[in-house]
Amino acid sequence: MNSQPQSQIAKVTVRGLTMAYGPMVVMRDLNFEIKDREIFVIIGASGCGKSTLLRHMIGLQEPTQGSILYDGKDFTGTDPSDRSAFIHSFGVMYQSGALWSSLTLGENISMPMEETGKVPASTLRELVAYKLSLVGLSGYEDYYPSQISGGMKKRAGIARAMALDPDILFLDEPGAGLDPLSSRRFDDLILRLRESQRSTIIIVTHELASIFNIADRALFLDIATHTQGALGNPCHLRDHSENPAVRLFLNRGETIVPPPP
Repeated sequence: MNSQPQSQIAKVTVRGLTMAYGPMVVMRDLNFEIKDREIFVIIGASGCGKSTLLRHMIGLQEPTQGSILYDGKDFTGTDPSDRSAFIHSFGVMYQSGALWSSLTLGENISMPMEETGKVPASTLRELVAYKLSLVGLSGYEDYYPSQISGGMKKRAGIARAMALDPDILFLDEPGAGLDPLSSRRFDDLILRLRESQRSTIIIVTHELASIFNIADRALFLDIATHTQGALGNPCHLRDHSENPAVRLFLNRGETIVPPPP
């Protein structure tokens, strides 16, 4: 397990968040903070609302109740038309990679740079090459998504998410569908990116190896109670949580024993 980041700043604060689809409550009364440069994972059984929480955090869905703050500034209370300053500080990699199939990797990554107009055309290709090099894809600027493997698509998706040097990187199931060796290499990439880019990284995942390899802390969403069931270091939660659902999730395939008194 990696070491905790030195900074203790609350990069993200979630207060009393309730997520619902009409009368159906997905999760209620979520309260947690995410520290600057922390690798924070959101875990729980399928259907518990992990990806829904991520969508709330990036502004794609509105909460029924509660608020989300970034660096102490209210995100949910801001008019949607005024959220661009927040959103430009986010980088998002969706589960499938979500690359445009008709564009090369270079064009996929340059698109958000061109849209902002902040990157001079003379340096655009050089910057795209740098972003691809960060994820181990040097020389792949002119390849199309159909010409590379699934793991490479995921890495290219991260490169695009990092195009605008985000303060916060959101990753939705980045290890899904990868073999164990590729998954471990992906974990190593995430750790390197946290150090080199100094980003806060928030990950939705169900992959146990990744949870223990890279997470500073984990938030467990309890599908039975529709609220958070635990928050803390995943190794500590695995061995000492008083919530049996948390221990069951983090000890899959192992004998579950009660925590010590």
